[in-house]
Amino acid sequence: MKNMWNKIITIATLSFSINAFAFLPGLGSFPQFPELPKIKNFDPSSLQKFYNQFTDEKPNIERENRMTSEIEEAIMDGDVEYLPISNDQEVFSIFMESDSEKPKGGIILLHSRGFHANWESVIKPLRVGLNEKDWHTLSVQMPVLEKSAKYYDYVPIFPYSHERIDAAVDFYKQRGIDNIILISHGCGAHMAMSYFDKFGDDKVNAFVGVGMGATDYQQKVIKRFPLDVMLKPVLDIYGEKDFPGVVRLSNSRKALMDISGNKQNAQIIINKADHYYTEAGTSQALVDSVDTWLSNLSKVPR
Repeated sequence: MKNMWNKIITIATLSFSINAFAFLPGLGSFPQFPELPKIKNFDPSSLQKFYNQFTDEKPNIERENRMTSEIEEAIMDGDVEYLPISNDQEVFSIFMESDSEKPKGGIILLHSRGFHANWESVIKPLRVGLNEKDWHTLSVQMPVLEKSAKYYDYVPIFPYSHERIDAAVDFYKQRGIDNIILISHGCGAHMAMSYFDKFGDDKVNAFVGVGMGATDYQQKVIKRFPLDVMLKPVLDIYGEKDFPGVVRLSNSRKALMDISGNKQNAQIIINKADHYYTEAGTSQALVDSVDTWLSNLSKVPR
């Protein structure tokens, strides 16, 4: 009953917010479907028309299989798990079971564009570091395209990430793990936002977006992130030296999070960090900040 009332209140708030963009800081320039400038002969508004729908565009499965086969034998921390998805297919993932007698819960990790589930930047530090802090971690292979593909190329294949997220949730549910946290970086965050836009956030207990809003030169975020209608706690975390678009849109993301009214929401900046956390000590700062926020959720009233 409480969740039902929360949803009713959130929908009412959203209705007000759509009519009040001009009066809320940062939202006037970031409506649900922003106006997108053409790039030469390409009109990106076509991506908005079919947003979150399956089209003729498909992931590059051959490249994905090559990537995962190359890293599988080199994985020292964790066990390879193949999660079942549709059409009798499976998706590669890496699971690290916590050694703690009282694990804090299960983390699902989504890597950024064109990388893999054991990516040395951001993803591996998070999956290993959070496991050392008493979390189960499951890093899931996301759909990929060719190396030259940009943000606009990836938008049509976002729906292929949805069943992979569901498969990861089911993996934990089958093991009796109910405190499920989704953490995503870069384009993985775009895929997570696409999932929440279509299905809501009922299946997870919290969401952490790392470097949210990263796109490419002259390319804009296709649709406003659904942060304003998410009922579960959200942590928006990014680097002090992150991509310009990530930093520039931080106020808009914060305004959307404020509309949801969840007092557990937070926005954190990691000092000296770039988008890939290459500066010494920044990966550990990311791990520590995420763990602290997650561990304190039960202490902060909604």
